[in-house]
Amino acid sequence: MTLQQLRYLIAIASHGSISAAAHTLYVSQSSLSVAVRDIERETGVTIFERSNRGITLTSDGVELLGYARQVVEQADLMAQRYSGRGDGGNQAQRLAITSQHYAFVVEAFLELAEEYEEDAYNFSLRETRTAEVIEDVRDFRSDLGVLYLSSFNESVIGHALDDANLSFNLLFSAQPHIFVSASHPLAERTEVTLDDLAAWPRYAFEQGNANSFFYAEEPFAELPHGKRIAVSDRGTLSNLLAHHDGYTISTGMLSSEMHTGIASVPLATKELMRVGYIVHNERQLSDLAQRYIEKLSLFVEGYQIGLAGL
Repeated sequence: MTLQQLRYLIAIASHGSISAAAHTLYVSQSSLSVAVRDIERETGVTIFERSNRGITLTSDGVELLGYARQVVEQADLMAQRYSGRGDGGNQAQRLAITSQHYAFVVEAFLELAEEYEEDAYNFSLRETRTAEVIEDVRDFRSDLGVLYLSSFNESVIGHALDDANLSFNLLFSAQPHIFVSASHPLAERTEVTLDDLAAWPRYAFEQGNANSFFYAEEPFAELPHGKRIAVSDRGTLSNLLAHHDGYTISTGMLSSEMHTGIASVPLATKELMRVGYIVHNERQLSDLAQRYIEKLSLFVEGYQIGLAGL
């Protein structure tokens, strides 16, 4: 089977019909039908069930489609990675970062992008779920990822990193803090306990299908709590914190959008959040990726100096 046939298969599944896919791809329906028959003959499975209402994927078709998407995505990534080489032109420098939701990751990325003066570059930053941070670095979609470990999650996350042939490199360790509105009754406390938080809604980043206490971005996610709101981005979380009475638990590093109206209060615990970057053991980091790590370290150093001055 060819990449083109796999692309046809993905298009048919996405559009729900051969005719719609043919119209979008500007090819004949017969060409798509032949491609499906060829794949079915080669794999020995029936991909689609056909009826008067159209076509639907069989269980074998669903599995085959998953493999097809992986193959096509990897081929596209390879083409993107090596495009422009050997043609005499300037090759666009590439930097791809995937991270849990940390403001200092974004700020370091923006500073590097603003300082970068080359004529061509291709930068990307994705704030996403824990499982996808690991997957992106494992599959070489990203140069590095940023996540945290604790005594609670390190066994499970560490095993996932080992399976993906990734290594964890510590950036800093932090005592967990709560973020609350500046007008919250707990905002003026010098320290809070987990018992102090029981009455207030807890905000957390949702983790999708890989949801588990071990993949949570917030310490103590495993503890029962009656009020919980899950969000997918820092902007929504910041609005909730600034204007409502809930809390979240993180490193204590306030982002620029959190400096007004949000307070950071230490949590009374011996637990530490060990935040670091993960890299693939078979990949040598580019000079650009190394520069980004240096930026991360500078932001962390600035944060720690600020805490020492309080």
